[in-house]
Amino acid sequence: MKRVLGLILAAGLMLPVYAADDKKPETKKVCVDVKDKDGKVVKNKDGSNKQDCREVKVHQKYEGTKVPDGTKK
Repeated sequence: MKRVLGLILAAGLMLPVYAADDKKPETKKVCVDVKDKDGKVVKNKDGSNKQDCREVKVHQKYEGTKVPDGTKK
């Protein structure tokens, strides 16, 4: 009984270790010029273009395998 309890306790202590290994997703900053209702770019007080910036995740592209032809040889 003590061994079973010990195994359960050990498993419970190891669980947070695996959760801590999760990496944050890779992100990049994307900025787009802000436009008014007429479609003109909005300017700041200093004359530069006003931008709306957001953080987006970067997804990995996987290379696929070649699909074999449907014809029989």
